[in-house]
Amino acid sequence: MAEREWFEKDYYKVLGLSDTATDKEITRAYRKLAKELHPDTNPGSEERFKEVSAAYDVLGDAAKRKEYDEVRRLGPAAGAFGGAGGPGGFRFTGDIGDLGDLFGGLFGGRRPRAQRGADLETALHLNFADAVRGVTTTVTLPSDEACRVCRGTGAAPGTGVATCERCGGRGVLNDDQGPFAMSSVCPVCHGRGSRVVTPCPTCHGSGREPSTRRVNVRVPAGVVDGQRIRLKGKGGPGAQGGPAGDLFVDVHVAADPRFGRRGRHLTTTVSVGVTQAILGTTVSVPTLDDPVTLKVPPGTQPGTTMRVRGRGVPAAGKHAAGDLLVTIAVALPTELTRDQRAAVERLAHTLNEEE
Repeated sequence: MAEREWFEKDYYKVLGLSDTATDKEITRAYRKLAKELHPDTNPGSEERFKEVSAAYDVLGDAAKRKEYDEVRRLGPAAGAFGGAGGPGGFRFTGDIGDLGDLFGGLFGGRRPRAQRGADLETALHLNFADAVRGVTTTVTLPSDEACRVCRGTGAAPGTGVATCERCGGRGVLNDDQGPFAMSSVCPVCHGRGSRVVTPCPTCHGSGREPSTRRVNVRVPAGVVDGQRIRLKGKGGPGAQGGPAGDLFVDVHVAADPRFGRRGRHLTTTVSVGVTQAILGTTVSVPTLDDPVTLKVPPGTQPGTTMRVRGRGVPAAGKHAAGDLLVTIAVALPTELTRDQRAAVERLAHTLNEEE
């Protein structure tokens, strides 16, 4: 997520907390809100549920929370300096940790620090039945792997790497500035301390080549369209030994011509004839598995909803299985023969429905 977007979104406020909240308080607040706002139990709360989930994705991860707090503290530009007031017209807004990082890089010749990998996003398209039942599937992501020609060294076959002549293998260059010794990353070896003599013709010295990777995704039963699943540590690889980022999977659920959703319940409509509604009948009702037989009582009115227990979204965790809600529609004939019309008129007479 962009630093500016982090700055503009107060995730603590989303969870109803202060920025001094403990990890346990954050988790407790998220679980309470997630239970209250889950679309399965509170239809219409999808957007608020996503907002709470996004807030917890950041505040529930110690490393992300630290980065978020830093961005919020430093401002939209997330710069270390801003405005006048300090020596030389700059005002330092960081804490002692920032000073250590800044001056350690300037004067201590520090190598690049471990960096967390980037968070990645991908889309997953599911049919209605898989979304309701839950499924384990895979997504394919662009990636890279060690070059098959140079085996990741970046050097052409038969050659190797040599100590960087520019920095002498230290990865940094010193520039004496009076009382200070300024340091910068070596532009030749980019801080590695060594360089490839003859670059590999396949990867051009990078040691990597484009590839793809497949990631398993376990989709819980009852996932709704637009829901986001977070896979921790399945994002981009870290740099300099840093941890991998996270993978966010945005789920898209296709509509089904037979069924709708109402929380953990499925909905469908079956049609019966006029006489069937009057006299009662049995009808075959589709489910996600085998059809079931439903008894329609005599005198059933159009629009009546009947319930088939346990044929909705399967049970998961603390959630009981949902039901199938069947709406009865009455099909009226559009044309009648002379005999049929006479019969209907006799029925209307016996029911005292004549004008």
